[in-house]
Amino acid sequence: MVDKFFKSEAASGVLLLGVTVLALLVANSPFSGVYFDGLHSYVAGLSLHHWINDGLMALFFLLVGLEIRHELVEGQLSTWAGRALPGLAAVGGMVAPAVIYAALNWNGALHGWAIPTATDIAFSLGVLAMLGSRAPASLKIFLTALAIIDDLLAVLIIALFYGSGLSPLFLGLAAGTLAVLYAMNRLGVRQLWPYLMVGAALWFFVLKSGIHATIAGVLLAFVIPNGPGDNWPARKLEDGLANPVAYGIVPVFAFANAGVALGGISFATFLQPITLGVAAGLFFGKQIGILGACWLGVKLGIAKLPVRANWVQVYGVSLLCGIGFTISLFIGALAFTSPDNVAAAKLGVLAGSLIAGVGGWLVLHQAGAKGVKT
Repeated sequence: MVDKFFKSEAASGVLLLGVTVLALLVANSPFSGVYFDGLHSYVAGLSLHHWINDGLMALFFLLVGLEIRHELVEGQLSTWAGRALPGLAAVGGMVAPAVIYAALNWNGALHGWAIPTATDIAFSLGVLAMLGSRAPASLKIFLTALAIIDDLLAVLIIALFYGSGLSPLFLGLAAGTLAVLYAMNRLGVRQLWPYLMVGAALWFFVLKSGIHATIAGVLLAFVIPNGPGDNWPARKLEDGLANPVAYGIVPVFAFANAGVALGGISFATFLQPITLGVAAGLFFGKQIGILGACWLGVKLGIAKLPVRANWVQVYGVSLLCGIGFTISLFIGALAFTSPDNVAAAKLGVLAGSLIAGVGGWLVLHQAGAKGVKT
């Protein structure tokens, strides 16, 4: 499962890089007006940008939920020993970036504190994949598990801190719909299509409830029947969504969200509190939080380093986790309503992710080149 997941996410990361460059080129070309106006054109009551971020990304989070559930039940996170190191690393990698961002934005845009807490699975695994045999398999498993737990924490953050104008009526309807889905599971409904039909209603009610609509995808993932073997609805759906999400939905999201107009940008632009807070949180916060949490866990005897890996390589992975991209851009769009603040956050995500990705690759590449024991 991890090997299949790793290859899919790594290939998706290469595609994401190309789409990101394309979005930046289009946003700074004569077609920029078409690009930005198109994203803000309305279809069936929602802008195209909202359909992408609230609709298509619900399928992304549905896949994330299915992967989290699988790993918790029968994958790398199914035992406490397997959860200890990546779990500690994920928590450390969430807290330290948030603290750094908050320290730089204490009297300003504090609502963006969660932007640098995320790790992009596709990009980080894509960079690690380029190292080939220089990175031991255990390091790839560690990064995959860490990123999955990171996704779980990101889902909780979005649900708890980025809702607005809660509607008791639609919250009740969403809860009732979730209860119906749970009852279907308990009553032995094993066809997939009834869950998808009722799940669409769940998405609509969550959208109207004030909780972000993508949470519906995660909730649905945990009530679709699952078990050992490949014939369960959850496993079939996970396999069916993997390629469309990796090669369709996430690149579309990246194209719609990574475009930033760079005209007039100077060095001083990157010293704005939001931009600096996001970039510093991703680059410094992730490595401090992850490496520090791993060291503490090993020191206390509650976790062990990945097999055949060492502290230099764990440090390299902590740098790679500073590639925030997809979820960081997503949270940035939720955190701010001001276009200037959103653009500043995007710049911070792009700058921090680029520096972290290059730094992580260099550390891991040099560790292999110098024959560091693996």
